[in-house]
Amino acid sequence: MWRRIISNRDPRDTIFTEIRKEFNPYFGKAGQFSNSVISRYPKLLFGTMIAMLVMSLGLRLTVFRHPRVVKTAVSAHRNASPIQDGFSQIMLTAGQIRQTLALKHLVDSITAKKFLSRQDSVMLDTALSRLQQIHDHREKPR
Repeated sequence: MWRRIISNRDPRDTIFTEIRKEFNPYFGKAGQFSNSVISRYPKLLFGTMIAMLVMSLGLRLTVFRHPRVVKTAVSAHRNASPIQDGFSQIMLTAGQIRQTLALKHLVDSITAKKFLSRQDSVMLDTALSRLQQIHDHREKPR
């Protein structure tokens, strides 16, 4: 399916060696020029380096200074553990769903009867009001 590509490249050749072969005359001239400038003006280059270091330090302490970040007082209980808060929210929702299913089963079994006793009516009314409470509790914005 895939054809193997056969390369007769020397394993010692790298990108750096190939670039060096191609641009060797330019690198040589740049090296000679920099050596001649360094040997002619060593004190000037040293002074320039020191001046740039002092200027860098001055800019760091003035212009590039980052203002302090002021932390606002946040309730420690609210942001203490977002994972724990999320897990407790999941557990609360699971409990509400479990309770809703149990109440739905109770309502279905009561409504399946042909005649309701007084006790059935009270249980049905209680179950429906509890379902309403659960529904209202879930609908509240947080």
